[in-house]
Amino acid sequence: MTIRFGFSHQFSPVPTPSTFLPANFDPRKPIALIAGQGLYPQLVTKAVRAAGVPIRLIAFEEETPPELVASFPKNEQVMLKVGQLGHMLDALKDFGASYAYMAGQITPRRLFKGLHPDLKATRILLSLKRRNAETIFGAIAREIEALGVTLLDARSFLDAHLATAGCMTGRKFSIEQDYLDHGIQIARECARLDIGQGCVVRQGTVLAVEAYEGTDEMLRRAGTLKTDETLFVKTVKPRQDWRFDVPCFGLRTLEVMREAHLGAAALETGKVIILDAPAVLEQARTWGIQLLGFT
Repeated sequence: MTIRFGFSHQFSPVPTPSTFLPANFDPRKPIALIAGQGLYPQLVTKAVRAAGVPIRLIAFEEETPPELVASFPKNEQVMLKVGQLGHMLDALKDFGASYAYMAGQITPRRLFKGLHPDLKATRILLSLKRRNAETIFGAIAREIEALGVTLLDARSFLDAHLATAGCMTGRKFSIEQDYLDHGIQIARECARLDIGQGCVVRQGTVLAVEAYEGTDEMLRRAGTLKTDETLFVKTVKPRQDWRFDVPCFGLRTLEVMREAHLGAAALETGKVIILDAPAVLEQARTWGIQLLGFT
């Protein structure tokens, strides 16, 4: 459903197009989308436009999908190398953005190798005792908000694409409750320790946990072991910063599960984004992969 906003010279509250937006969100003011890879930033762009909110694009070479870049007029986009933080901050000011939105993954190795840091980024990197996605993006978030730009919850506008409670693929979930509880416990403990946000378990045994290599490689490793009754669990950190690094589950992950012969996944309700949920759920049903939302 398209939500249209009527504006007057004096701002008056209007229904927000997402429950994750701040209470004082002003739909007249532009959002700058800081876009990485994949479908995620494309879904955000579509949803923001449907809500009638102005949007601008900050794209990255070899990361942002070309089709997304092509959908923005030249004067509403900027292309940067990963690491050009000073240029990114300048773009936010040039766009007159009141809000910023981080969506889409940056290739993990680029955070450590192949980075093109400018002076601003170099200063930040040298100040960090630990260098991982959370500390790097957290430092970037502080720089953005120091400009007076609000960095939005990365679930904003995507309410309809979040995991929901129960078996989302429409049949009784086949994994026993004890094994499900075990998988959730392991995933949450890994997230608490900042190892990763997912794991694969089988009948009380941990087959693989997600770390630096990412979800897909973890699933492939698990697939080299005994795969009947396996369960992939995806959760969030206890102190999740919802402005970035929100866990996602999409068609690519589903394809890797199928290739690895993994038949079930449990995703934390209201917290894991299912990228294009209708398409993912339909494909999961076709392939016989069960998807469960847990709390």
